[in-house]
Amino acid sequence: MSVIPDLAEKYSVKHAIMAMPNSRASERREAAEIASAAGLTVMTMPSYDDLLAGRLSVSSIRRVELEDLLGREAVSLDDAGLHDLLGGRVVLVTGAGGSIGSELCRQIAKFLPARLALVESSEFGLYQIDEELGQSFPALARSCWAGDVRDEARADEILRAEKPVVIFHAAAYKHVPLMESGNAWQAVRNNALGTLTMARAAQRAGVAKFVLISTDKAVNPTNVMGATKRLAERLCRAIQAVGGTRFITVRFGNVLGSNGSVIPKFRDQIARGGPLTVTHPDIVRYFMTIPEAAQLVLQAALMGEGGEIFVLDMGEPVRIVDLARDMIRLSGFSEDDIPIHFSGLRPGEKLYEELLADDETTLPTPHPKLRIARLADNMGEVELTELLSWLAPGVREVAEVRAGLKRFVPEYVLP
Repeated sequence: MSVIPDLAEKYSVKHAIMAMPNSRASERREAAEIASAAGLTVMTMPSYDDLLAGRLSVSSIRRVELEDLLGREAVSLDDAGLHDLLGGRVVLVTGAGGSIGSELCRQIAKFLPARLALVESSEFGLYQIDEELGQSFPALARSCWAGDVRDEARADEILRAEKPVVIFHAAAYKHVPLMESGNAWQAVRNNALGTLTMARAAQRAGVAKFVLISTDKAVNPTNVMGATKRLAERLCRAIQAVGGTRFITVRFGNVLGSNGSVIPKFRDQIARGGPLTVTHPDIVRYFMTIPEAAQLVLQAALMGEGGEIFVLDMGEPVRIVDLARDMIRLSGFSEDDIPIHFSGLRPGEKLYEELLADDETTLPTPHPKLRIARLADNMGEVELTELLSWLAPGVREVAEVRAGLKRFVPEYVLP
């Protein structure tokens, strides 16, 4: 690869095609960096297996994207088990129009459910995913429900009508800075009370499995959003009853390209000519692709027996400033063209995220990318009653919200 700059200059090369999709991420990154430094537009092509299987053609050659350089091994799924869990059954997804919810719908559709019920508070988000599924899976029976997961009557109405076997609960407020102050109580109501409302409706409707989508920000949370998701985890474990609905939590980090994530933001900033804004030179995050996250959620749903918190293998953490530099290069620019500015940590933001709390241990599972967190955080009846009283409708100031979260999420670190 060291000859690339000389060859590019000698033959006036403008593009480099990286025909190494099955190589290690580090090798692809090195090749892309050398070609980009030589002023070339870096392209990539499908894997040989995809070409032989007819899934893609040579015309599928495209520009290298950040996902190509981060490199994650393909997820191995228990297809037969997932067909048993989802095939021919009614499956319901809340937050179906969001990044994770919509990808769960796409992945679930492949297992031929009897019907896929979509629940979403955003009318446009609901319309978008319904239209997409109609195009991609025309034979799939679907139903669309506009509704708020905090609305108990609506939750009961939907579940009585649908009678789902499995619920994937992806509805949540997820943006850390937005939820940190003026929207803090709404984060509690949506993320914690909304989860409890849907969970109890699932119990009343006899749903077999309820899968809560959680986050690494729920571990030793330093922000309101993370604390509300940790509270949702605790609530699902608190109401788990023998012989009833089995509650399963899946906890993972950032997904590439999700709504509100850093990658789309960088793309927009590059399109405007920069600069790229990074909060801190040392900030790191775990990343996986949206399809990988959704597939592992399905696998955890299959394996879960009730009460577990599954932790996904997020690989190695990545420095955000390195992502920014990669995106600048892959867009055909240098840092002289598009500089990087450091804006300072935002409210509630950590330099790094954790996947397990300090007092947790994990157990392996038969799947190499899934582990089970072992927690000793059972919520008793007295605490649950006090929590339900605190969650009652009303208006709460930010300080009161934070104090309440600290009471019910002891590991929450107050700002």
